[in-house]
Amino acid sequence: MSESYYKVIDGKKYDREMLEIADRATQGKGDGRISLDDAKQLIEAVKDGGNYTDVEKDTMAHIRDNYKFTDEADAWFRDEIRRWAASK
Repeated sequence: MSESYYKVIDGKKYDREMLEIADRATQGKGDGRISLDDAKQLIEAVKDGGNYTDVEKDTMAHIRDNYKFTDEADAWFRDEIRRWAASK
């Protein structure tokens, strides 16, 4: 991971690791969408601190606005994050 936990975009703080996962997932090979395997990496980045923080929520909103998911990955991630957050 890079030098800072956060990446600032247009004056707003985002989770750098989550953005790096999204960047890696959509560059190079494949169809440029976040796959189920990529979504699993994103959920692990969210769960790493044991809490779905406001920065992580903002980061996911940014990712959803700027990256494309496969239908399978989108459905899985939404379901998984809801279940995990509800258990907190």
